[in-house]
Amino acid sequence: MCKQNNRVLLGMSGGTDSSVAAILLQDAGYDVTGITFRFYEKDNQTTYLEDARELANRLQIPHLVYDAREVFSTNVIEYFINEYMSGRTPVPCAVCNNMLKWPLLAKVADENGINHISTGHYVKKEQVGDTYFIKTAKDPEKDQSFFLWGLKQNILSRMILPMGDILKSEARGLAQERGYQKVAQKKDSIGVCFCPFDYHTFLKEHVDNRLFQRGRFLDEEGNFIAFHQGYPFYTVGQRRGLGIHLNKAVFVKEINPTTNDIVLSPLKSLEKTGMVLKNWNIVDEKALLNHNDIIVKIRYRKQENHCTVSVREDGLLDVTLHEPLTAIAPGQAAAFYKDGLVLGGGIIV
Repeated sequence: MCKQNNRVLLGMSGGTDSSVAAILLQDAGYDVTGITFRFYEKDNQTTYLEDARELANRLQIPHLVYDAREVFSTNVIEYFINEYMSGRTPVPCAVCNNMLKWPLLAKVADENGINHISTGHYVKKEQVGDTYFIKTAKDPEKDQSFFLWGLKQNILSRMILPMGDILKSEARGLAQERGYQKVAQKKDSIGVCFCPFDYHTFLKEHVDNRLFQRGRFLDEEGNFIAFHQGYPFYTVGQRRGLGIHLNKAVFVKEINPTTNDIVLSPLKSLEKTGMVLKNWNIVDEKALLNHNDIIVKIRYRKQENHCTVSVREDGLLDVTLHEPLTAIAPGQAAAFYKDGLVLGGGIIV
């Protein structure tokens, strides 16, 4: 990590990762200013603000608080709800990072004359020629590169990512070693920040219950199987939680918001050999387009498939898969990789 122009604005959530990032940045000689964004506070819980402020005081760094609850509600929560109500599967973490969190960091940094921006994300950055790329982290279990495919060069060029080269276990060990026991013992956040465990309950709390009507599970031929609770509570590829008992495994193949019908099928019927993306971003067109050795992921972890990517005449991205892939859900994200570098991504149509 370079110390030139050494002021850096660090997003501090109060959790282990951003706290250890602050320590590592200081160790590397950076002049750190912390900022905590108020995105969402369930039951007005603000313990995270106090934890971030306490750490900033211990590190003797300035600490800012930015109230972004209104813009977060509009750009992330409303989007999340609207996607489910349209029968699609949202990707709120990708939308938040690419459209809100990192751009906000850059905006506040500019307002305070700070050159660099940073977070506790488990990702690396690599420069190839004049182009900056997000790169997968050392810790494959914590790697968050999948969510950062939409960042532009004006953001990428300013990013410093101190957590990319360490394991989560090493981060906890470092905090413990430096005497930050509270930081070391913080629990990992799980799932979406505003509904970490159960999006069904969240939807019921935020949407008129009259919109959730009992509907029909159908087979691929249109034959009735059973009733369901309402189409927003299901996602393409879902098997568990259907509330039905058949003598064979079935999965959600299609969701029709207009009729409130959900088509169930064997897993084989969910296989596809291609997909189309909107709202896409490409970091380097020469590296991505029309090559046969590109990796595409539509899941945060594990699933990787080879593909070829091209731009259609209508401006959408066409993704041809080299082997069939199941459970490609409209609304999900797809991210492209080569040699660990994130080459871009988009939203599945």
